[in-house]
Amino acid sequence: MKMNKRIDILVLFFALLLCQSLSAAGKVRVGAERMDQLESLLRGKRIALVVNQTSVVGMNQVHLLDTLVADRYRVMKVFAPEHGLRGKEDAGATINNTKDEKTGVPILSIYGKTKKPSAEDLRDVDVVVFDIQDVGARFYTYISTLHYVMEACAEQGKEMVVLDRPNPNDYVDGPMRKEGFQSFVGVDPLPLLHGVTVGELARMINGEHWLASKPDTCRLTVVKMEGWKHGDRYSLPVKPSPNLPNDIAIRLYPSLCFFEATNVSVGRGTTIPFQIIGYPDPNFGSFTFTPKSLPGFDTNPLQKDKLCYGEDLRGEHPDGLTLRYFLRFYEKSGKEKAFFFSRPTWFDSLAGSKQLRTQIVRGLTEQEIRASWQADLNKYKQIRKKYLLYPDYQNQFKNKKK
Repeated sequence: MKMNKRIDILVLFFALLLCQSLSAAGKVRVGAERMDQLESLLRGKRIALVVNQTSVVGMNQVHLLDTLVADRYRVMKVFAPEHGLRGKEDAGATINNTKDEKTGVPILSIYGKTKKPSAEDLRDVDVVVFDIQDVGARFYTYISTLHYVMEACAEQGKEMVVLDRPNPNDYVDGPMRKEGFQSFVGVDPLPLLHGVTVGELARMINGEHWLASKPDTCRLTVVKMEGWKHGDRYSLPVKPSPNLPNDIAIRLYPSLCFFEATNVSVGRGTTIPFQIIGYPDPNFGSFTFTPKSLPGFDTNPLQKDKLCYGEDLRGEHPDGLTLRYFLRFYEKSGKEKAFFFSRPTWFDSLAGSKQLRTQIVRGLTEQEIRASWQADLNKYKQIRKKYLLYPDYQNQFKNKKK
């Protein structure tokens, strides 16, 4: 009897793995491609879009704005996040109000003096549509924009529709953002890798009452994807921002972003950013590169025009977050805090608290540091479960094995 039960469990396990492989091999249909859903949600309404260069539809990768305008939907305006509507602006560059050259639709910045649509901005709008590809890291600012747009919709009683897309860094990992460390790279109390899609996160923001507005929930509809579930690999058809040009950079981004608070280059100003690391000192490695002003990537990169020595990480394939690159360079720097933590406040904002920086200075190993995250991560995983829209078989088996 026990043997039959064991066989049944094995059959179920391999069936689920087969289903996962078939799903991963099939075509993912993102929320923006489900026009049957959009028709009932948007037709006849005055629409504002929160979109960028990743907001594309179908095999021909036509922009959602162009698609809706061509189908005679009433698109009143676009709210542009970091990097702008077409994704060409440098990281941190102010986005200005303008008009889209192709459609003539007004573009209002929500990455500049203001990061949230005003009551006046929403006065002639019935529904706000959010369709931006995230990469799964708390400090990637598109999810901060999501939070503030939800807040504005709640305050003004507007509907909000989130068109869901996969999470290419689909892990729950890293330090939590602690109270007192809210910033635009950490609006919500999430781990560094939050393990949810944008649609699931929007549900979590609503359900956990994280909005500061009154009322503290917005009228939210999520248009789900088809053909994707948690744990499936997903290759982005369009680079989500200027310095994440491919799958390798996207996978390394969560681990390398901490270097942005130091004097170490992550390859901005080259064609392989977030795939290499270096500093103008031969002690840091034999691989060399020279950051240049490079339109479409970074026009004023760190260590511009200086020969940097370091490491080529293009052969690395980390699953989730690793601190090994950062700790290795910290050792090579001679542990000089003035050099390596050149912007300690910025490092703490990226990490979500002061704890990680102090742990590194104290000489803790990666294993010891990771152990300090587990209690918070376990609590977060229980919250996360409530808002999942897609099966999570892979993580279920991982948890049982542990």
